[in-house]
Amino acid sequence: MQITTGEIASFLGGEVDGDPNVVLTGPSKIEEGKPGAITFLANPKYEEYLYSTKASAVLVDKTFKPQNRVRATLIRVPDVYGAISQLLNAFSGGEEIDRKVDHLAIVDSSAKIGKEVAIGGLSVVSGEVEIGDRSVIHPQVFIGKNVKIGKNARLYPGVRILHNCIIGDNCTIHSNTVIGADGFGFQPDETGKYEKVPQIGNVVIGNNVEIGSNTVIDRATMGSTVIQNGVKLDNLIQIAHNVIIGENTVMAAQCGVAGSAKIGKNCMIGGQVGISGHIKVADGTKIAGQSGVMGSIKEEGTSQFGSPAIPYSDFLKSYIGFKKLPEIMKKMAELEKQLKELKAKS
Repeated sequence: MQITTGEIASFLGGEVDGDPNVVLTGPSKIEEGKPGAITFLANPKYEEYLYSTKASAVLVDKTFKPQNRVRATLIRVPDVYGAISQLLNAFSGGEEIDRKVDHLAIVDSSAKIGKEVAIGGLSVVSGEVEIGDRSVIHPQVFIGKNVKIGKNARLYPGVRILHNCIIGDNCTIHSNTVIGADGFGFQPDETGKYEKVPQIGNVVIGNNVEIGSNTVIDRATMGSTVIQNGVKLDNLIQIAHNVIIGENTVMAAQCGVAGSAKIGKNCMIGGQVGISGHIKVADGTKIAGQSGVMGSIKEEGTSQFGSPAIPYSDFLKSYIGFKKLPEIMKKMAELEKQLKELKAKS
């Protein structure tokens, strides 16, 4: 693909600062830029590379003022991250998909397959399954009985969707993720032996959801585990039975959410966060990485940090004291010694 800086600027709704006729052939990182490449500067930490990059064009914020001479042509845009997303989509060209059912796929005769659906080799589509138009089922995917999958869904190799689960429109599920495994339900008897509690619910995933690789979302004991519209889950996440995750919440890798927790909409949850069961997290909550949430967060729009998690600013203040704890203990020991000496004299 070849395109000029002027055409790119027009496509992104930006302005050219330099030569509008420079020909571009593809994107690159700013520190690895080569002639013909277009890159971007959004994080000030990378500004030093702007003055040395060999890339032919750089996307920058419309208000950006360079501190030194820039050899590349600048394309000024209102939102650099949004522009680079559009740009990458334009250059990607999309994956070539053969819209057919591969002869090595196993598709039950009772399954209802929509128009322009691709089903890869060695995939299994069980009885009473429904797959919407233009969905792509890559090779080696298992879809259990009575599963419903919406339009424009994409399931990558190794995905397992177990019986009775529902996947909405425009969902992407990456390799080796399991949707609908049994929830962790066991009950001890009078001897202390654990008996399995049947997990007879399902998982319901809304529209425009993306789920990373090796993530597991357990089916409900009864009812549904629910992932609402627009949720984005990273790799290696555990969502337990009967959890509800609200619309447009994002969650980074290695998080764990225990059973029956309810997470609000528009939350941002960092990596390795643990959330206890049967609690509620208010809409718009931000939880820093490696925090442990052990009680409900009732106020909307707060930032939390620590284990157990507390308001972010309180944690920072507490941490200052914690760092000084050895010094404080030493002073206390000295004060105790002085107090004993004073008592002895009196």
